[in-house]
Amino acid sequence: MATRKVPGVLASFVHIDAATDAIASLRGQGRRDFTVYSAAPNHEIEEALGITNSPVRLFTLFGGLTGCAAGFGMTIWMSRDWPLLVGGKPIAPIPPYVVMGFELMVLIGALSTVAGMIFLAARNSTRGLAYHPSFSDDRIGIFVPAAADQAGAVVELLRHAGATEVRHEA
Repeated sequence: MATRKVPGVLASFVHIDAATDAIASLRGQGRRDFTVYSAAPNHEIEEALGITNSPVRLFTLFGGLTGCAAGFGMTIWMSRDWPLLVGGKPIAPIPPYVVMGFELMVLIGALSTVAGMIFLAARNSTRGLAYHPSFSDDRIGIFVPAAADQAGAVVELLRHAGATEVRHEA
């Protein structure tokens, strides 16, 4: 299956400050559709992009709450469906079921985290976007989708921000 190439401008930066300046300039022009490549997470880049918190944590929260509720619900339901009265104790005591609730909370929460990461990665796919292997080593890359008539202004903006290499990808 051949992927369709997205036309645009690919810039390479050596310094984080130059990359954050370029991001700020792009956001100042109202552009929000660009992609930033970095070998490691960086707080300055995340701040420049306006990223506050990862949405994956909500998948974990809802998965953990669902697992905890399922653990307690399942054990209480089973105890009430097949009651076994032992030594005058209540049919569905809560303390012994904490272990089952905790274990299902951890299991479903972890599985929800993995599912959330896969879902969000598929939704924000970078397939078809320009990339250079040096972005996985020591450089920071910014790809800005742009038509041929807009590419000149984007190239000038990225060069002015301090890009070491800028090229138009068709």
